[in-house]
Amino acid sequence: MAAIITDQLRILNAKNFVSLASSDKNSYYAFVGLPNPTEIYSDWDTTPPAPKDAFDQENSYWDTMIALKKIIPGDVRQVIRKIEWTSGTTYDMYRHDITRDNPSKPSQALSIYSANYYVVNSDFRVYICLQNGTNPENPNGRPSLDEPTFTDLEPRAAGSSGDGYVWKYLYTIKPSDIAKFDTINFMPVPKNWDTETSTDACGNNVASVRENAATGGQIKICTITNRGVGIGTANTTYTKVPIRGDGSGAECTIVVNNDSKVESVTVSNGGSGYSYGTVDTVAGGLPTGTTSPVFDVIIPPQGGHGADVYRELGAFRVLVYSRIENDTQDPDFITGNQISRIGLVENPNAYGTGTILTKSKASALGAIRLGIGYSTATYPADSVIYQTIGTGSTAIARVVSYDKTTGVLKYWQDRTLVGFNTNTTNLLEVTKNTSPKYGYDLKEFTSTPSSGGSIQIIRAGDTSGVGIDTAFTGSTISLNSKTYNLGQEFTSGLANPEVSKHTGNILYVDHRPAITRSQNQREDIKIVLQF
Repeated sequence: MAAIITDQLRILNAKNFVSLASSDKNSYYAFVGLPNPTEIYSDWDTTPPAPKDAFDQENSYWDTMIALKKIIPGDVRQVIRKIEWTSGTTYDMYRHDITRDNPSKPSQALSIYSANYYVVNSDFRVYICLQNGTNPENPNGRPSLDEPTFTDLEPRAAGSSGDGYVWKYLYTIKPSDIAKFDTINFMPVPKNWDTETSTDACGNNVASVRENAATGGQIKICTITNRGVGIGTANTTYTKVPIRGDGSGAECTIVVNNDSKVESVTVSNGGSGYSYGTVDTVAGGLPTGTTSPVFDVIIPPQGGHGADVYRELGAFRVLVYSRIENDTQDPDFITGNQISRIGLVENPNAYGTGTILTKSKASALGAIRLGIGYSTATYPADSVIYQTIGTGSTAIARVVSYDKTTGVLKYWQDRTLVGFNTNTTNLLEVTKNTSPKYGYDLKEFTSTPSSGGSIQIIRAGDTSGVGIDTAFTGSTISLNSKTYNLGQEFTSGLANPEVSKHTGNILYVDHRPAITRSQNQREDIKIVLQF
């Protein structure tokens, strides 16, 4: 039994994802994580390992997560492959019949959406190629010499070179969309093609391509496969030659040259309702020659060219955009350490609740506000810290960041800390456990240690530490007449993450060489999902 899942299902899934991500009933977040990945893989920065898709790996992604930023409706868009117009390139032309049995020319693509049949020009205007100069002498088309720049709604040539190309203008990518959704390999399609109106440079309403394409099954292009021999009278033009099929009204004009061969064919009336068609030369008055000419009628997509840009261009990918900036009012994205993992998570819960997280930004780290001596304390990024919380019971973590100004230390606890070496006094040596029994013996830090415990936060390799400021509660602190927003709510010197780990669905993970974040930098995250 043979079956396929069509590309139209992929396009539908992409549309549905955009709708879900834009709904106020859902919360999608871009996240960053995994500081200092070489602690886990020594060659990470040269050959980052491929992410793995398993529940166990999902837990690890949560363990090493740093912070999340909410995706808003304007940050999600369907995108298509980016094909830039370049002089001298031979592009494919739109055809309705491209399959593995009839590859596109010249690319030999086995499906329409793999073919190079549209371009974006230097002004970010997008055009579909309806004719690439294909004729009997050039069955693979010809190089494109004239850059299309017009915004006329009817298809036409782009210039006067005679390269044989016919282009149809579709849309112009807006500057705001370029910033968010344009990449080296992908470019956006309009957000609401079915409903949005078009305006000119002066802000006046103008007819949109979609409105111009209201006639479904309207023929635009007919090509010559064989010019024939001995066709009628030389140097004769035959008009109103009918195009037969399941539609009506389509006609073409055929010019016979001095050699009594077909020189050109031009659609003069596109008609409507065609899903197939043939040129009726007999009814058009062309005398029968030694060899009859052969024409190929190109059928437009449903609704006509420009009616549904998602279907016409194959928008089965979605780009999710997020920008990370250093915000003193909400410092969830740390500086002074690295990020090497980015991803996308759907509907995580707010910490300690069963309610979906809705904050614009959220920290995935625990935090400690240190007490007396914090301004001179040393807690380097990625160093190991611990706290004796009771007799025979120790909390341990790795430092993500430490702010000597505010005394706030942010940390993460991952599975490699399980089963650490405790054979030396005060954990002077902490060895990485490469195959720990996950989920066992990772204690939480506390401001109320039990018998035999201490509030001291000690750096491995040291013998003393700084205590937790158990008197501090709140999310801001005033120091030297300046108020600092800490980004998390502290109680007795400790702050929980703002997101419940291991909730929601991690949809995408990307590993890349580590980036060290500094105070004056920002990162644009562009995640492309293919359906």
